[in-house]
Amino acid sequence: MSKTLTSRPALAAGILAAATVLAMTPTGSASAATAAGPVAGVSHARVAAHFDLAAGQTAENITVEPDGSADVTFSVSHQIAHVTLDGRTRVLATLPTPPDGGVHTPVFGQPIAMGIARGEDGTLYALYVAGRPDFTGVWRLRPGRSTPEHIVSLPADSLPNGMALDGRTGTFYIADSNLGTVWTAPVTGGTATRWATAPEFAPTADNLGANGLKVHDNAVWVGNISHGTILRVPIGRNGRPGPVETRATGLGPVDDFDFTGRGDQLLAAIAQGPSQVLLVDPDGTHSTVLTAADGLQNPTSVAVHGRTAYIANAAYSTGIDPNLTVAHLDRGPTRH
Repeated sequence: MSKTLTSRPALAAGILAAATVLAMTPTGSASAATAAGPVAGVSHARVAAHFDLAAGQTAENITVEPDGSADVTFSVSHQIAHVTLDGRTRVLATLPTPPDGGVHTPVFGQPIAMGIARGEDGTLYALYVAGRPDFTGVWRLRPGRSTPEHIVSLPADSLPNGMALDGRTGTFYIADSNLGTVWTAPVTGGTATRWATAPEFAPTADNLGANGLKVHDNAVWVGNISHGTILRVPIGRNGRPGPVETRATGLGPVDDFDFTGRGDQLLAAIAQGPSQVLLVDPDGTHSTVLTAADGLQNPTSVAVHGRTAYIANAAYSTGIDPNLTVAHLDRGPTRH
């Protein structure tokens, strides 16, 4: 999410999402995706599901189920929802509004739902920013339940944004866009720890800092929306962070990203300005592979499942059509 994108009045303008829903079908599997070389392009983009802007269904973050359906957070309505393979949306839970209405939420002045992650048992975990530690942090939603549980608290002035669950160690890694920090916490719940704080994660006066986050190849990768960078922090043998490495620059306001399945190549969502998704190669070079013409409306997150890329679009500043866009990853020949 961007600091400059929107507030509740803009989202309550009464603009309704389009009613048409197109089919969302996964194309391929993870094993098939690695049979060829790195992604050479993206094709067959389509809007798989439209959301209701007037209801605050601003799609902020996404995780993919094993069958190719998706789970998303809606930031303004602070909800967790499921999108089926045929594009139907079902709200699973709503995170509770603080007694004070969340008016002390940093930057936004209203409570917002942010990152989402999925455990192997189907449990969903969502980040909530609400301006008070008894609401801010990680919330857990067990399968079949409709009432989420607050399991990890974060400070009132924190703005937890991107989150990844390292299944090997049972550890959450959380990017804090306001405090320029990466937090860790156990998946079972409990105390959060400042894992890494660095200038590379810091925000600027007019935008957020550390935003999207992924665990990949024994490292934590973080995007900084203010600086247009992708950063890599090695995870040491003792679990401590190594030095921050800058892996890509000049991307513009990168909100979130995910890896394509071939090494360190990734797709990055550019939420501000012209809506774009960039293909970023391991050497930091990048090219635009999706635009507003493909259905993008301020893309806020990317998830890759096999040969399918899922892009959540919040329509924060376009104010037209929050949606879930899917596209096929075209792989080139294997490089030797």
